[in-house]
Amino acid sequence: MQIRKQLFLELLKSAYMQRWNDKLRPLELVELDKQAHKMIIAYFLGKFHEQEPGFSWRVIIEGGLFEFLQRIVVTDLKPQVFEKIKNDRDKYAALNQWVYTSLESTLAPLGKDFQQSFRDYFQPLEPDLNRRILNAAHFFATQWEFDIIARANPTDYELDDIKRDLQNKQVLHNQLASMRILSDHVRFQKFINLCGQLRFQIRWSRIHRVPRTSVLGHMLFVAIISYLFSRSVDAPDRQAANNYFTGLFHDLPEALTRDIISPVKRSVPGLDHMIKAYEHEEMQKVYQLLPDDPRWQKELALFTEHEFEDVSENGEILRDGQLVQAADKFAAFIEAYEAIRNGSPSQELKDALLGIRQGFGENKSRAGVDFKSLYADFEPLFPVAP
Repeated sequence: MQIRKQLFLELLKSAYMQRWNDKLRPLELVELDKQAHKMIIAYFLGKFHEQEPGFSWRVIIEGGLFEFLQRIVVTDLKPQVFEKIKNDRDKYAALNQWVYTSLESTLAPLGKDFQQSFRDYFQPLEPDLNRRILNAAHFFATQWEFDIIARANPTDYELDDIKRDLQNKQVLHNQLASMRILSDHVRFQKFINLCGQLRFQIRWSRIHRVPRTSVLGHMLFVAIISYLFSRSVDAPDRQAANNYFTGLFHDLPEALTRDIISPVKRSVPGLDHMIKAYEHEEMQKVYQLLPDDPRWQKELALFTEHEFEDVSENGEILRDGQLVQAADKFAAFIEAYEAIRNGSPSQELKDALLGIRQGFGENKSRAGVDFKSLYADFEPLFPVAP
């Protein structure tokens, strides 16, 4: 499996893709953030089922990625139209063929097995447990957005129809035990809401950027990069999943502290340590929103408070912290690269681009990933002084 620039830029397109763009919106709702929230919800629901037959974190993660890629291609279709197409087997097959063709050159470096898995995923099959979890997570994230839209559009002519459709889907998805539990517990819903609020926080908010990625969207971007890096070095399924979820949750404490850029953290001796201590203290309140199972709290703490430490058990590497840290830096590099390419050449972005590239790109590999080739994919955007 090779990972190339084209795939990352394709994924970042979703940060431009506006959702509910025919409605009055109090804030931008973009596809990248929706997909990030969906996968956080999928993690929460999946934890209730992970001991059941047929459950697979690999299928959850890769299914979420496949659906994300499909959505990037068909984003112009209104959900109502997309649902009608899905209910017509022939039309849905033709639509997916167009999706495959559109993404063929992007996915080719990932290898034939990955491409075939992508194609197979959209074959008309009875939803298994993993797909039902993803469908429920997709619904819940959509419902979360609709609650915002409904308050801003009380007289919209479609509002009642959308609300009725979502209520019908709620009944369907409540057949899943984890969805009934989530629907019945306000504190669990508060956890999902807290995670969703990270879409309100824009990264590097003092710097003009296009696209203006949110903390929530960045977390999914890091998760996907971490997972693809893991697959490229043939990491075991458990390690790859832990790397993914570390990426997905690594900035969750910023819901409590906001996105504090590195120069500010380094400006006062000891400030970074003080912020970490405050995050740890506040995160104890977040853990109380989870089910009363210390394993959940320990796992989320591992993902959020010790995001870049290696984790091993009985000689087995359960999480490659160095790889996730590299993915986080690489995601920041791409976000800065795309902003500069789109006409935002601030000195801060240029410094970030050069600093990350020099720190990672000059090495042949890190955590088994060939960063020299990865960074070489991105052509220089401005002259660099010798």
